[in-house]
Amino acid sequence: MARLADALHTFAGRRVLVTGNTGFKGSWLSYWLHLAGADVYGFSRDVPTSPSHFSLLGLSELTTHRFGDLRDAGAIATAVNDVRPEFVFHLAAQATVRQSYLDPKETFDTNVGGAVNLLEALRNCDSLRALVFITSDKCYLNVETSRGYSENDPLGGVDPYSCSKAAAEHVLSAYSHSYFAHRQTLGCASTRAGNVIGGGDWAPDRIIPDCVRSLSDGRSIQIRSPQATRPWQHVLEPLSGYLLLASALSTSPQKFAGAWNFGPREDAAHSVKEVVEKSISVWGSGNFTVESANPQLHESTLLHLNAQRAETELGWKTQWHFDEMMQNTIGWYKQLAAGEDVRRLTARHIEQYVVACQ
Repeated sequence: MARLADALHTFAGRRVLVTGNTGFKGSWLSYWLHLAGADVYGFSRDVPTSPSHFSLLGLSELTTHRFGDLRDAGAIATAVNDVRPEFVFHLAAQATVRQSYLDPKETFDTNVGGAVNLLEALRNCDSLRALVFITSDKCYLNVETSRGYSENDPLGGVDPYSCSKAAAEHVLSAYSHSYFAHRQTLGCASTRAGNVIGGGDWAPDRIIPDCVRSLSDGRSIQIRSPQATRPWQHVLEPLSGYLLLASALSTSPQKFAGAWNFGPREDAAHSVKEVVEKSISVWGSGNFTVESANPQLHESTLLHLNAQRAETELGWKTQWHFDEMMQNTIGWYKQLAAGEDVRRLTARHIEQYVVACQ
């Protein structure tokens, strides 16, 4: 993936809007874009956790951030009109399956209605050159097959979160065909990634933050589905794909439009138990226990992606194998706890990743 370093030059001096910039993936992406010389603008409802990667990095000082709710059409329209972005990365979402069961309306209002509000705001934004619309691997109609889902597989979902992501994909498709396709200088694409891990995540009900909290406190890690497999990947893996894709969309809009998967090879999936055991190994101490899963909440146990299109057409593929990914993830928290400066720590991981891609 030698083209990544070249693609990063695309964003130098360009206006880039990141929705959901205060979240885990959004903060990594915003900082990476800042390091690449972009003029980064963020739009988020709040800072979702405390501590947060966004706050520790001091991104409000490095980027132009405004608080706003994607469900408020006027708020996102004002942000777009003020920024006049050349690139948009849409990450803002209600992002967990469990929360979607607790508040399905919020999930649909945010993930579907919010998508409509953003796309409406972008419909008449003549400065826009590339839109990367991030959804989820859970947008696929999951039949628990061992093969990886490809971009032309059916979309769907039996839980509110998965359904909302599939619906958001349909909304984007409608806007793309109805309003964006005729604009020769605008590229529009959706992306679907697997379970992303890395330093700087403190969200509830996520495996790495749960591990780190327990390990830090000397408590046993509680896990629900030890044999469930996921296409785990470090946060920088899909983000590199988003950046490559945005750069490509800005130069060849029609060629790179459509849906894209960014996930590890199908044979690289690992179980929750393996992730927890490796976390304990890297941390240097700890243990885990298995708790009973809630039988009323459906949660997929098998979900893989086929990223052949990204590998063939973008030259993208995952760089860090499982052990390296886990070492970099848990090691990030250990180094932070040891007093490492968070900007230096995060920048070093980005630099190491870019070098690995060459």
